[in-house]
Amino acid sequence: MRLIITEKDNAARRIAEILSEGGASANRRNGVNVYRWGDTRVVGLSGHVVGVDFPEEYNDWRDVEPVELIDADVTKEPTQENIVTTLQQLAREADEATIATDYDREGELIGKEAYELIREETDVPVDRVRFSSITEREVREAFANPDDIDFDLAAAGEARQIIDLVWGAALTRFLSLSARQLGDDFISVGRVQSPTLKLIVDREREIQAFDPEDYWEIFADLQKNGSAFEAQYFYDDDGKEAERVWVEDDADDAYADLTSVDAATVTSVRRRTRTDSPPTPFNTTAFISAASSLGYSAQQAMSIAEELYTTGYITYPRTDNTVYPDDLEEDALLDEFVGAGHFGEDAEALLEQEDITATEGDEETTDHPPIHPTGEIPPKVDLSDDEWEIYELVVRRFFATVAEAATWEHLRVVAEAGGRSLKANGKRLVEPGYHEVYPYSSASENHVPDVEEGEELAISEVRMEEKQTQPPRRYGQSRLIQTMEDKGLGTKSTRHNSIEKLYDRGYIEGDPPRPTTLAMAVVEAAEEFADHVVSDEMTAQLEADMTAIANGEETLDTVADESREMLKRVFEELRESREEIGEHLQESLKADKTLGPCPKCGEDMLVRRSRQGSYFVGCDGFPECRNTLPLPSSGEPQVLEDHCEEHDMHHVKMLAGRDTFVHGCPRCEAEKADESEDEVIGPCPDCGDEHDGELAIKHLRSGSRLVGCTRYPECDYSLPLPRNGDISVTDAFCEEHDLPELVIDADSDDPWELGCPICNYEEYQARTAVEDLEDLNGIGSATAEKLGDAGVDSLAALREADPDTIATEVQGVSATQVREWQDELEA
Repeated sequence: MRLIITEKDNAARRIAEILSEGGASANRRNGVNVYRWGDTRVVGLSGHVVGVDFPEEYNDWRDVEPVELIDADVTKEPTQENIVTTLQQLAREADEATIATDYDREGELIGKEAYELIREETDVPVDRVRFSSITEREVREAFANPDDIDFDLAAAGEARQIIDLVWGAALTRFLSLSARQLGDDFISVGRVQSPTLKLIVDREREIQAFDPEDYWEIFADLQKNGSAFEAQYFYDDDGKEAERVWVEDDADDAYADLTSVDAATVTSVRRRTRTDSPPTPFNTTAFISAASSLGYSAQQAMSIAEELYTTGYITYPRTDNTVYPDDLEEDALLDEFVGAGHFGEDAEALLEQEDITATEGDEETTDHPPIHPTGEIPPKVDLSDDEWEIYELVVRRFFATVAEAATWEHLRVVAEAGGRSLKANGKRLVEPGYHEVYPYSSASENHVPDVEEGEELAISEVRMEEKQTQPPRRYGQSRLIQTMEDKGLGTKSTRHNSIEKLYDRGYIEGDPPRPTTLAMAVVEAAEEFADHVVSDEMTAQLEADMTAIANGEETLDTVADESREMLKRVFEELRESREEIGEHLQESLKADKTLGPCPKCGEDMLVRRSRQGSYFVGCDGFPECRNTLPLPSSGEPQVLEDHCEEHDMHHVKMLAGRDTFVHGCPRCEAEKADESEDEVIGPCPDCGDEHDGELAIKHLRSGSRLVGCTRYPECDYSLPLPRNGDISVTDAFCEEHDLPELVIDADSDDPWELGCPICNYEEYQARTAVEDLEDLNGIGSATAEKLGDAGVDSLAALREADPDTIATEVQGVSATQVREWQDELEA
């Protein structure tokens, strides 16, 4: 029997379909899909099915000094026992095995792990196949020409695992213990993660330190044959044209001169033609940047691209290459799209060009080609909207790289009015070239009429605008990844995951990402006491060392030992300042939770968590001062910069996935509830007949509103009400429940007729009932199938699932998304 091992289940299904010519069947073994036909079996892993860790005796953070982890043994243990068991069972039945994992450093390591698991059971021959797209041609060609496992390349991936484990675990434990932050609130540090965080923090410091300057710009509308066009005032500044006027009096003088005349005289007309070259092929970084302009995060873009790769529609999305291989026949690939409804006309037009020559970028590697379509074209209905949008982006980028250059005609007009100079720059697209097939790049025109030197143009309006210089922009995810690449932080395969970890750890928020107070504190502590922790030079050197391992120039043991020695030097710096580091982090963590002064004793009011897991606002003077304020029961509180002037207290936002909302000032919300009176609206359906209980509209101190029984806590019957909007009780009654209908006026032209609160809640429960996976937000049939392949085939299984594990096993699903689904189940 021949055994084929792929990196994930969907790749196994696809390869089995190709090699069996559609004749493969699937059965489950230990909860794992095994595809079979004839004497061949194909099984998919879920990425790494074994992981590196320390021996069990190092697990207790309090009993083991973090420095001890530096020289601790590193062991390998199964992380997906059912998959390991299945693989080894199949290996015992096999006469030969083929590793068909992804063709990169990580894929080679996963293949080597599978090889070692096989070797524990049998010594059958094991070979390796490599391909850059899971298409029939490439897969059949790869299996016809098998190779050997590249143990040097795998060792480079293994070195990364070991170094990241040792650095991350030792430093994470040190900082967390120093700050007394244990459990779920530990302070995470990582070899790539921390220098990346410093990039974000450094940019935030630039923004905070930025001192804006005032300046003025002046514009005039010039008339030509009844049509106006805009010209801008400029002046000579040491031989350069300058538009910004930095002195207000100078701006006033220029404005006065321009408004004192009715016409401008054209003094110069210059025409030129410019060629606009098509873009180069997509490597990973360029692809993420382009996807970002469509609104996709780096993680989302890569997850979707990986799904399109495993279904055979695009080539492998992790590549540095920007030069198509010699054996790619661009015209043949274009021909595949002729007749394809959405792309057919553009493909035909490109084939009519006299010469089809692809653009080339600066990077040429031999592992994978640039990202491009394979020529296997999916029906649009087979893809989700997001998958289709990313697929079209990849197709059209390929089209653009083989299209002709665009041609622009530029017209520059300079005029004089009142002794002042004005200029207008127009541009017109003469030959659209690649813009016809690639709508993602700007092709906007700016019309300036054809004028002649000496011509008089009427001035219809003059405007002076006061402006300020702007701070540098925060890094968007795509620009952050480009900066990481420039500095040698991480690889094409890991950079987007590093950013996702920063979000998951609470170090960054928003998009573009901005650092939290905790992030600022961690970076400041590292800079002051051990700058190697956030040094991009150190991380880049380790990346270079791992590349040397892959090239056979260094060994895993040598690089790992050098890394350990470097970490020992870091700990020598840290140990001397442990108390100062702890105090610094504790103060910063406290600041991140501080809302304002306690009105009873003057100490700080902090966001706290009860033993039951709920959040509230409590005084830092506890137990002497027991002043508290409630917070909403749903979501995780985040302290905002917005500030209540009346109570000198920051506002709070409750992070609850799609249901995130701003709670506002906790004291304001509590006082509103204290001042409000319950408004009785009818009998309580639970206790009205027996105890004369009544339902009333209640305002809680946590900011929530509900319809609840007046006999609470003896009767806890309640119905939720919307958080915002004025509630009006109407004269219309529900005959079934003997309750008035309610209307919510949320300052809109269309008030919400909520109706009978009992009927409304029953309808809501029926509408939002979660009975299977597809009832959850964001889970369609395709995602449900992928979750099922990973063993998450029910709501119960999803409740118990580890989000990080699912994110590694299921393409297109992030750990954050899994947590949102779990929160939805608990709501």
